[in-house]
Amino acid sequence: MLLQGYRKDIFRPECNPSFQSLHCIAHLDQDVGEVIPYLNTVLGGHQFTREPPSVTFKAHGKLITVHPREIAINALRDEQEADKILHWLQGEINETWDKRAEIQPKFEGLKKPQLFEILKRLPKTNCHECGLATCMVFAAQVAEGAKGPEDCPPLSEAGRKKLAAYLAPFDLDAA
Repeated sequence: MLLQGYRKDIFRPECNPSFQSLHCIAHLDQDVGEVIPYLNTVLGGHQFTREPPSVTFKAHGKLITVHPREIAINALRDEQEADKILHWLQGEINETWDKRAEIQPKFEGLKKPQLFEILKRLPKTNCHECGLATCMVFAAQVAEGAKGPEDCPPLSEAGRKKLAAYLAPFDLDAA
C-alpha cells in the first residue's frame, strides 16, 4: 500500500467566498510521486507535468490534481463528497501502485483541441444564447470538455457535425 492516509482541508475559493461550491486539498502522509505517471495512464490525465510531477484529470464531474504530497479537488458540494472522492482516489492510487509492473507509464497529457480551430467552426455571433459572454469563451469551454457542439443554439446541424468531427479524436467525453 503506497498511500496510507491524508489530512484534508475543505474551504471556499478565496477569489470568491460567496461561491456555493467547496474545494479540498488533501495533504498526503506518504509521497506518491512515483505513481503519478502510472495514474496518468490509468485515469487518462488531461494534463501532466514531469517536474514536479503532477497529473490533472476529470472524474466524478470534478477536476482533480494529484501532486506527490497533495491532492486538489474543485467544485465540491460538501465534505461528504470530498470524502467519497478521496476514498475512491486512495484506492485507485494503491491499486495502480500494486499493478505498476503491468502498466506502461505515460509522461504526457492528452492532446487538447485547439481553441482557434474550435472558434473557426462556430458562428462567431457572440449571441449569448449558450449562456456565455462570447464565442471565444464558449470555444474555451468546448476545449476543456465542459461544453459541446449541441450547446451552441445558432450552430447549424452541418456545423455541429463539423465541430463534432474535429473534437472526436480528443476523447472529451472522458472529461
